[in-house]
Order: sequence, then structure tokens, then C-alpha cells
Amino acid sequence: MSQNTFKKKIKKGSSSKGSGKNIFSLIEEKLNVTGILGEGVPVHFAPPFFYAAMLALIYIWSNHRAENMIRKIEITQQEVEDIRADVTTLEAEYMLSSKQSEVARKIAPLGIVEIDEPPMKIKMKK
Repeated sequence: MSQNTFKKKIKKGSSSKGSGKNIFSLIEEKLNVTGILGEGVPVHFAPPFFYAAMLALIYIWSNHRAENMIRKIEITQQEVEDIRADVTTLEAEYMLSSKQSEVARKIAPLGIVEIDEPPMKIKMKK
């Protein structure tokens, strides 16, 4: 019995479109793919290649997630700083408005006046 073999194509002269080579045949010629891989694609290289490709994808995804998380943290920190500044301003306004002189100034239009003399202490005899 004879063995199966690939049929070899015989190259004819130049065609009507010039050299008759397309981009893929030029790439194959320049890279010498058949010299590196032989006549077929070695299937035993597929699992390590897919494993490395999967690791690369996981690495890219991980970096993408980390960068997104850093962006979210920076935005949140900026919001916290803004809120902290607002709280500080409100506390300062509250402390100012609770001073005795400010309270007296605010209630003066209502006709309530501040007493000038200190309160008296009432003593009871037993």
C-alpha cells in the first residue's frame, strides 16, 4: 500500500495580475512558517499556549480592576474631604451663633433684652 502525501503544486509563469502572490503568501514566504512548524501545526503546543494566554488575560483584567478601584477610591476621598470641609464650616457657624452676644443680637428685634445684673441667690432658713 502506498502512503498518502500532499500534492505539490507546480508554479506556472506569471499571471495577468503581476506576480500572482497575495499578502498571505508573501507573509508565509517571509516568515518561513513551514520551516519553523513543519508541514502541520504542532497540536502539543496548544495547551501551554492557551494556558499562557489565559494567564495574560487574567493579568490584564486584574490590572484593569485595580485601576478602576483606585479611581473610585480617589473620587470617594475627594468627596470625604468636601464633606469634612462643609462640616467644619457648619461647626464654626454654630459655635459663633451660640455665643451670648450673638443670641442677644438676634433676639433684640423681638423685644427681649439681656439682663444687666447677675441673678440673685435665694437662701432659705431651716
